[in-house]
Amino acid sequence: MRQVAKEFGSVRVLHGIDLEVRDGEFVVFVGPSGCGKSTLLRTIAGLERASSGEIKLDDRIVNDVSAADRGLAMVFQSYALYPHMSVRQNLAFGLENSRMPRDEIERRVMEAARMLLIEPLLHRKPRQLSGGQRQRVAIGRAIVRRPGIFLLDEPLSNLDAELRVVMRAELAALHKRLNATMIYVTHDQTEAMTLADRIVVLRDGRIEQVGTPLELYNNPANRFVAGFIGSPRMNFIEAEAVPLEGGTGVQVNGRPQKLPHLDVAPGSKIAIGIRPHAATVTDVDQGVIALELSLVEQLGAETILHGRTDEGEIFTVSAPGQRRYAIGERIGVALPPDALHVFDAQGNALQRG
Repeated sequence: MRQVAKEFGSVRVLHGIDLEVRDGEFVVFVGPSGCGKSTLLRTIAGLERASSGEIKLDDRIVNDVSAADRGLAMVFQSYALYPHMSVRQNLAFGLENSRMPRDEIERRVMEAARMLLIEPLLHRKPRQLSGGQRQRVAIGRAIVRRPGIFLLDEPLSNLDAELRVVMRAELAALHKRLNATMIYVTHDQTEAMTLADRIVVLRDGRIEQVGTPLELYNNPANRFVAGFIGSPRMNFIEAEAVPLEGGTGVQVNGRPQKLPHLDVAPGSKIAIGIRPHAATVTDVDQGVIALELSLVEQLGAETILHGRTDEGEIFTVSAPGQRRYAIGERIGVALPPDALHVFDAQGNALQRG
């Protein structure tokens, strides 16, 4: 797609989107609520008409092609199953409307049912199914059409946490089996990280960055992407660059902190970022940051420590193991220079030298 924009009245929701999705790729649109990701998906599907720009499918411009004729299949958050029909009838309904031969319909229905492990459910009505089973049927209804592209709009958001994990694994396996192009919308960055070949991060109707999950995690283009990708989210400290022996650094709590080798002038207003798993716990008098704990999450393999610095900034550290910490306890935090991300006053990442 090239320079795709979408307006609702006087409100512009998408601003000049440029994106190419490769054949067989699993691409995830991610971003906060209201960023335009579902609108972008619906515009690709033909359920919304682009206000300007160009949408191509297999080198064919489809701006004026109806949703039914684009060769796509969409799976919705709400499942959208017909309640009065059995699972078998739900799977077959679209094919029957296209007047496909009955034996081909049956073959496709059974193939999808085997793939999704819903063969024993074919006689049931949707009200007799669990949430996960309904979602499998909704996906199966898309599979039987054999579309060129699957479009999935937050399909797992109605499921509980444990079932979402199971269904994520099933979707990943399904993508591998079908070798199909899938475009997936979610606000859950964990889903994005675990499913995507590439992630498209959106904010306010604009693309902030496109890349593989690890590219976005390790080399975020700006402060927004750095804070959105990764859980727990990245910590940020406002600072001013100062000259230090052997390079540039900052003063944190009155203590010098080296930065990775960057082209940043002393006196520049910057923000330094570090992921909770990269910061290390130490004694108060040895850390660059002193942190007063406000919440301790014991997760077994790690302990997530939440607190505030002496300047009142919220800060999170992941400590390995099961050492006990108490709310109100003060700890020191060291910031390894090689683990730091640095952002200029506009929020753009500064590249290492």
